[in-house]
Amino acid sequence: MAAENQAMLLRDIKNMNLEAYPKPSCGPDDVLVAMKSVGICGSDVHYWQHGEIGDFKMTGPMVIGHESAGEVVEVGANVSNCKVGDRVALEPGVPCDNCEQCKEGKYNLCPDIRFFATPPIHGSLQRYVVHPARFSFVLPENVTTEMGAMCEPLSVGVYACEQKARVKPGQTVAVFGAGPIGTMCSLVANGMQAGKIILCDINPERLEFVASLIPGLVTINTTGLDSKAVATKIEEANGGKKVDSCIDCAGAEPVIQAAIYCTKNGGCVCLVGMGRPEMSVPLLNASCREVELQGVFRYRNTYPACIDLMATGKVDVKPLITHRFEFTQESMMEAFEACKVGKGKDGSNAIKCMINL
Repeated sequence: MAAENQAMLLRDIKNMNLEAYPKPSCGPDDVLVAMKSVGICGSDVHYWQHGEIGDFKMTGPMVIGHESAGEVVEVGANVSNCKVGDRVALEPGVPCDNCEQCKEGKYNLCPDIRFFATPPIHGSLQRYVVHPARFSFVLPENVTTEMGAMCEPLSVGVYACEQKARVKPGQTVAVFGAGPIGTMCSLVANGMQAGKIILCDINPERLEFVASLIPGLVTINTTGLDSKAVATKIEEANGGKKVDSCIDCAGAEPVIQAAIYCTKNGGCVCLVGMGRPEMSVPLLNASCREVELQGVFRYRNTYPACIDLMATGKVDVKPLITHRFEFTQESMMEAFEACKVGKGKDGSNAIKCMINL
């Protein structure tokens, strides 16, 4: 085992370098993991470009990265759920366990949660990471570390579909936004046997890509349509009926308006997208028809379900990993640039950039 650790350290806006970094020590309830695969998220790119996301502002250097999986090289004295040699996916958020939200089981809402690469917590784009064993999930043989790293974005889809929108077999689900998270939500809804999935976006290439992954997917290009026209298009695609649930992965005001209009009485609109702090939405329409608005912040209790969906083949995330890079300064900067512009050097669309160590 190499003694030296290295990490991709973001020191300031647009100032990020691969540097020597202290190797962490393993506590009694922890595992020391040699990282194998780390995906780049839009939030990583945003911190690199702006140094902040909303109220989360960098106050000093920060190791980037939070979508990660690797191999256990050391276990603490109290650890029983994994052993040296196991490949594990790391759930990046570690709650305090003492607050009201944690005691109610809503640990993703813990105000003191320590989340990889969310200031001031360091992330996982480094050779070695120490992590609590209870948030380290063993991968079966047919799930690679790349797939394990994809548990993080897949978790958003699982949480939205399973715990919030409560998708049931045979139901119709409308998803807004064909980016990485909208794609994940569509894949999960399909894996949960939704009867019909209607995906809306203004980018025809993205719609075509997701349609290639999900047989029978209905796509609607909403370019130039107002919210009521979009709702009408969705209802027409559903045989003249409103849909059982909507999942907004765009965060735009017209999208949320359309989602409310096209959801059935007593249905659910799940708000995954992060948009403006204040918007104009038809609340009276939602209230009088008891359309439930469900907020989503990250996820909880999703990693076992993610691993099972991938292991059983119900969800295939491999086509989403479009570009792969090495753990070198030059290669990783190329990866971040590809994620920033949405295309690799070859001109192909970058859905998920993966760094392999």
